[in-house]
Amino acid sequence: MRSRIASVTAALVALAAAVLFATTATASAAPIRIMPLGDSITGSPGCWRALLWNRLQSAGHTDIDFVGTLPPQGCGVAHDGDNEGHGGYLATNIANQNLLPGWLSATRPDIVVMHLGTNDVWSNIAPATILSAFTTLVNQMRAGNPNTKILVAKIIPMNPSSCAECAQRTVNFNDAIPAWAAATTTPQSPITVVDQWTGFSTATDTYDGVHPNAAGDQKMSDKWYPALVTALAGGGTATPTVTSTVTPPPGKCTATYQATGQWQGGFQGEVTVKNTGTTPRSAWTVAWTFANGQQITQLWGGTLSATGSSVTVRNAAWNGTLAPGASTTFGFLGSWNGANTAPAPSCS
Repeated sequence: MRSRIASVTAALVALAAAVLFATTATASAAPIRIMPLGDSITGSPGCWRALLWNRLQSAGHTDIDFVGTLPPQGCGVAHDGDNEGHGGYLATNIANQNLLPGWLSATRPDIVVMHLGTNDVWSNIAPATILSAFTTLVNQMRAGNPNTKILVAKIIPMNPSSCAECAQRTVNFNDAIPAWAAATTTPQSPITVVDQWTGFSTATDTYDGVHPNAAGDQKMSDKWYPALVTALAGGGTATPTVTSTVTPPPGKCTATYQATGQWQGGFQGEVTVKNTGTTPRSAWTVAWTFANGQQITQLWGGTLSATGSSVTVRNAAWNGTLAPGASTTFGFLGSWNGANTAPAPSCS
């Protein structure tokens, strides 16, 4: 009898251990939950999401889950299509009507990928008002998950036939985003600005001056990808490390530095890289040294490496190839104190 009791006890202990192991394994394998948040550019059908999902899968990022209360809306490509792309919605209305908390509680995202504000711009709402709504949304994200990583787009260009002013309004709104992001980001919940505007053409990349066609979807996916990979790796607005060691081909290029905005303790800059050679380039590297101890705090459109005042920027995956005479641009936010002398960058 004792032998039988001992056998049953041993079996129960083994079963409990197996259950504990399975529970632990399941918990450790929980996927990273990514919410695509926006309007019809994100959700109707928002085929850049399908391209992005499949590129991430092909690159080995299989431990992810796109989440949202809306189902897939086609695209003809197998992908995880859950999203929060609500056609016609304004960021200001989402904030004022308190819609986001319900979506968050249903999906519990770790990362939010947000292309939002197009309908607000179309409605001639001031950038400051839209960004105030963004702040409300960010605070709601952090209330649900204090560690939420947030990717915010400079929205794609807009030039609908019914709104001649929308193109410039989009520029004005996008120009205000980096300073807002710099003031709102935190180490625990970083905000990364992803420049979806640069290099995007309403003539060739949309079918109606607003919504992306297949070429536009590809460009949007390509822009989101490096920022999302950084977020998946645990990064944010902190200075990233060099992830590419591609050696640029022989040839000539120039780098033109411009400070596009400055405020107390901070500034925004832009560098235009141009292929001045006679043969195509597949990569480029720009370097400079700040004279007054300035520091870059965030950069988009390139891969940054910085040591003290020395700065090196290599091309991103999507903008390294330049035909003769072609150019591309990367931008950044920085800090300064006392003086902000413009450096003289070199290009190779």
